[in-house]
Amino acid sequence: MLTIHAAEASPETAVLVDGARLAAVGPYEKLAAAAPQARVRRWPGILTPGLLNPYGPELLEQTYFPDPREADALGTEPLTGERARALFRAEPARLGASARRGVQRLLAHGTVALAGELRARAVVDAVRRAGLAIGQRPPALPGEPSLWPRPLVLLPALAPGAPARFAVFDVPDRAALVRLGPSTCVATVLAGRLVHRGR
Repeated sequence: MLTIHAAEASPETAVLVDGARLAAVGPYEKLAAAAPQARVRRWPGILTPGLLNPYGPELLEQTYFPDPREADALGTEPLTGERARALFRAEPARLGASARRGVQRLLAHGTVALAGELRARAVVDAVRRAGLAIGQRPPALPGEPSLWPRPLVLLPALAPGAPARFAVFDVPDRAALVRLGPSTCVATVLAGRLVHRGR
């Protein structure tokens, strides 16, 4: 099924998705005229290529994302350092479940690609199932591992024939995205699938 994704603040960069690929990129009016049968998804904000998070191993193999049912004992924020290592040593199966929850948090921040060498099979499986791309780490890493690394690393521009992989942020422009951060994400698409939908 053909789908057009268009964002209010970036009408010139709408995308026409055909399966797992981008069939066209351009102004919404042009895409709608070329594919009148396409389903249309309208979003607030700007449509972007999505973000690369350079901290794949640190976030998914060295951080524990608590299950909501563990909130009373562990809280709701990610755990790092010795506390996370102790949880993984005590129950190795926690790593896969934590990685799946971590991937969901990344998708909710408009992350469509990770960087860094992933070694744990359960983590590799979680990343592969989600459809996240694997990219190269920047020469210099931006500060501490975070779901919101600074500076943000946007992927190259969207192009016809490329994988349908992008994110939409409810901000008026890229400067506001840098200022307000990726928690403004309202949609993340991987391989043409809507894998995160915000408010």
